[in-house]
Amino acid sequence: MSEWEEISLSEVVSHQKGFAFKSEDYQKAGIPVVRVSNFTSDSVDVSDLYFVSEDMGNENKNVELRMDDIVIATVGSWPSNPASIVGKTIRVPQSANGTLLNQNAVRLRVKDSNPDDQIFLYYVLKRPEFTNYLVSTAQGSANQASITLKDIFNYHFEWPEKKERKVIGEFLNAIDKKIELNRQINQTLEQIVRAIFKSWFVDFEPVKAKIAAKQNGQDPDRAAMRTISGKTDQLDQLSPDQRQQFTTTAALFPDELVDSELGKIPKGWALSIIGDEVDVVGGGTPSTKNGKFWEGGEISWATPKDLSGLQEKILLQTEKKITEKGLVKISSGLLPVDTVLMSSRAPVGYLAQTKIPVAINQGYIAMKCNGRLPPEYVLLWADSVMDEIKQRATGSTFAEISKKSFRPISIIVPNDNILSEFEKQSKIIFTKIAESTSESMILSEIRNSLLPKLLSGEISLNDPQPSFKAIAC
Repeated sequence: MSEWEEISLSEVVSHQKGFAFKSEDYQKAGIPVVRVSNFTSDSVDVSDLYFVSEDMGNENKNVELRMDDIVIATVGSWPSNPASIVGKTIRVPQSANGTLLNQNAVRLRVKDSNPDDQIFLYYVLKRPEFTNYLVSTAQGSANQASITLKDIFNYHFEWPEKKERKVIGEFLNAIDKKIELNRQINQTLEQIVRAIFKSWFVDFEPVKAKIAAKQNGQDPDRAAMRTISGKTDQLDQLSPDQRQQFTTTAALFPDELVDSELGKIPKGWALSIIGDEVDVVGGGTPSTKNGKFWEGGEISWATPKDLSGLQEKILLQTEKKITEKGLVKISSGLLPVDTVLMSSRAPVGYLAQTKIPVAINQGYIAMKCNGRLPPEYVLLWADSVMDEIKQRATGSTFAEISKKSFRPISIIVPNDNILSEFEKQSKIIFTKIAESTSESMILSEIRNSLLPKLLSGEISLNDPQPSFKAIAC
């Protein structure tokens, strides 16, 4: 490699601390504010932003965020709670462009305003070395840690020549763009399947469309087709195959609602409780003092922490593994693929469908879908009634829902033909989500393995092999 210069962070960046907005400053709409709690592992979750007035936003333009700004959390937890760890470093996405930065964080921009250098610097600061450095300088109590700007800017690292900074940044950024594209596609797919579930099984829209059509002397099946397809007056423009598919699906829905303990439900559908429809089990933790339960283990063992960072409700891997001897200590044993997991405490409500055989700890309620309800239906049902699930949780230190309290929750069971059709459609969607999630995991592993080697000059992209170039394509 060519000679790389060692510099401190203070030499290449300008900074701006976030503003301490007060609780009374927030309102329902206006200029969005990014808080540290909105940080994901590497970006910003814009689904839960607070807002301030435009006047206040204009008064605090100095804390405005732009796409690709680097932001570091200066207050947070110790490494035992990685989701909110002090020093968490993120990059501002397009969706957060123009937002304002709240307190307990600092914004970094390269002094020369070179976008290539901004991207390269982000990857420098995403290395574990930087996180470890910040944690080593942190001070605070048992529950909260903080870092100073002085320590942040004293961080030293190697700064290659401009051409190499550009090539390295572009390569790593291309990988992240593909990961982000997969995330966006998955988000859209999940929105689609959730919308189908809500329309069919919560709002009963196809059934209500048939009822209204009958009352108005119209064709009930055609009305249901319009609801299912989303085509209000364009059914004739559908291809023959599409038209046949919607015709078949529409015919599955009844044209009448009947009374039940939950109110009106479609005729022919049943009212049940979740404990009668799935096998509800818990988990356990083999003694951590016994190495025979853990050392060299190859069996995936999940804790709620494995679900806390998931962007999709699909579990493909776990942080920890146990041995066969450890598995014997868990009464629920090895759960099969397509088990639905729900965290039962700290917090209640993380959800995922397993795509690997997995054992679980005591922080879960697991739903083994061995009966008439497909796992996709059970997962989306649990998501739709999460408010009720959380209301049933009890506890003084932290809320927890027991299996005993969970089993009696009511669930509507459609007839077999509709369940079969929903399973067919939803399984296609969840399979696509799982495939793209798996691809993103592989890309992340490639990026993480190459990152330290690229940023130390151990390997170079100046004359890569064709197969090496293809990684980022």
